[in-house]
Amino acid sequence: MLETTGIQRAGTLAELIKARRTVRLFKSDPVPMELLVDLLNIAAWAPNHGAREPWRFIVYKEEARKALAAAMVATYSAEDKEKYGKAKWAYFTHVPLHLLVVMGEDPRQKQWDEDYAAVCAWIQTFQLAAWEENLGVVWKTNNFVYHPGFREAVGVQPGEKIVGLLHIGYPEQIPAPRPRTDAREFLTVHDKL
Repeated sequence: MLETTGIQRAGTLAELIKARRTVRLFKSDPVPMELLVDLLNIAAWAPNHGAREPWRFIVYKEEARKALAAAMVATYSAEDKEKYGKAKWAYFTHVPLHLLVVMGEDPRQKQWDEDYAAVCAWIQTFQLAAWEENLGVVWKTNNFVYHPGFREAVGVQPGEKIVGLLHIGYPEQIPAPRPRTDAREFLTVHDKL
């Protein structure tokens, strides 16, 4: 079941977290760059070890969405281009704004792990801040983000990792919530020596 009435305002942080949805269907309305920059700056308050801020961002909007779509479709096999190419092209060029979230890959494993965790925290913080502003987001990690041709086409350098491609826009439809498992199912408690 999909809701189409718009995002309901949340009163508390807990309500905002529970209300947020992954949105895949967007209106064609553009996302103002000022709003995007505000959201980028809000998300920068996500926890990150040593305040390293290990992220950078690449935005595709308006006509540039065609270049992103072309780079993505170019990674497909001939069979997948035939099956999915036109539909994926149409989707990518309809989504109002795409944000590639990239991190530098520190050669030290501990720092790499910390930086990856920080960028993931940044993405979740961004999604929550966007939801509060009536914007939907879907965080994609499809196979094309690993393809050398795609990486080169979008300006990702050697030694960088694409942590996600965020599709961003005003929701056309909002999915109904999916159930969550009670945390006690995953909880192990130690209270004795």
